[in-house]
Amino acid sequence: MKRHHVALLAAALSISLLAGACGRSSSEGANGNTNTTSAADAKCKGATLEATEIGVSASEITVEVMADTGSSLAPGLFQGNVDAMNGYAKYVNANGGVGCRQLKVIAWDSKLSPEESKNGIINACKNALAMVGGNSLFNPDVAVLGNCVDKAGQPAGLPDFVALANDINEQCAPNSWVIQAVAETCPADGKPPTGPRDLKSYVGFLKYLQSQQSDLKGIWLVPGDLPTTVQSATYQIQANRQVGIDVVDAFKTSGSLQQAGFTPFVQTLKDSKSNYVYNGSNDANMIKMRKETAAQGYDGVKIWACSLACYTEKFKAEGATVDNTYVWTQFLPFEEADSNASLKAYIDSVGGKPDSFGMQAWQAGMLFKATIDKIVAADGPNGITRTSTISTMKTITDFTAGGTMGPKSAKGFSDCMVVLKINGGKFTRVTGKPGEFTCEPSNVITIANFDPAAEAGKVH
Repeated sequence: MKRHHVALLAAALSISLLAGACGRSSSEGANGNTNTTSAADAKCKGATLEATEIGVSASEITVEVMADTGSSLAPGLFQGNVDAMNGYAKYVNANGGVGCRQLKVIAWDSKLSPEESKNGIINACKNALAMVGGNSLFNPDVAVLGNCVDKAGQPAGLPDFVALANDINEQCAPNSWVIQAVAETCPADGKPPTGPRDLKSYVGFLKYLQSQQSDLKGIWLVPGDLPTTVQSATYQIQANRQVGIDVVDAFKTSGSLQQAGFTPFVQTLKDSKSNYVYNGSNDANMIKMRKETAAQGYDGVKIWACSLACYTEKFKAEGATVDNTYVWTQFLPFEEADSNASLKAYIDSVGGKPDSFGMQAWQAGMLFKATIDKIVAADGPNGITRTSTISTMKTITDFTAGGTMGPKSAKGFSDCMVVLKINGGKFTRVTGKPGEFTCEPSNVITIANFDPAAEAGKVH
């Protein structure tokens, strides 16, 4: 939870109260099933290993993690993804490896650049079996994911086990399995949908906030540095309105916006007598918004809400400045590491300094291993190819990453959450029981006939 996050996407959505506890024990294994892992381990004994694919030698499996880490706009933005994948490799290698081999991780800095994102996919095509644990916000050209050639020179495609895909092109790519969430209903051919269409949005968090303050009225802070992040915010703003929250205005923010730039936002709160602020941007912008609101002497805000971008050490360090801010996650809180062995393994692997986006990368690593275990159990350790990886990853549904997340499929939405509230520099769970989630199908709603690109042009 350590890095400074840019004016972040709004792919960190929202959820409600209890319908059933979805938490699972990590003793179930990477996909809630130790049987597949045991069968894979048995196939390793006495096997003569071969180099079966690009990125698969007799001794190693190489994967690439691509993330925005070196942009001047937000240095170190998603370094947590890289740290998590390096930690996962050390962890898994110390516990028998993957596919009867050691796991090797190479990193690519996509720099918040579409060109570097494309180059990163090309690099993975040349050097790795798959992409795992990535987080590149501006990634519109994913053609290589579909036509990357295999060891035999045939266009097999490149598997993409992505932690978070904000760009619709990567979300809907046929070879991508997204840990976060996919709001789109992706066409079977993988082409990104355009124009008015139905989207999904997570509203359980909003329903919880309404249970604390029934007449919510306020503003939405939109991550404004990239067109993809603005678009992904639009249907979440509409979701607020659809559940009965009065969003009087939405404002673009930037990673470079100084505190004085938040004055007009506070003035809108005053003029409208608002009691609600939702920050879909980064932790730094929420801190500035809180400070400027206090400086302007406005105390009418009763509900401060933020995506998982505020679930950071930096945010906690602000102390009383950010007290009573609500955040929500779709993974178990770091404070509950003792309740889940997979969660604890992640935290230990990064030296006790976890990161929200790094957690999703760790889960992507677990998904990759679950896929490879399934291949080895069925076809042996020399059955690992890009083709078998792609076909097998698509069969994995209800994935829980050892109980660290609610059940989810490749292009789906988990309807499970944990809501936290910060006070005195500590995040405290306010929904459900430790080690479990609150889950309800009605937490995910449809935003009908909605065009994010057109709506993005209306945000100022």
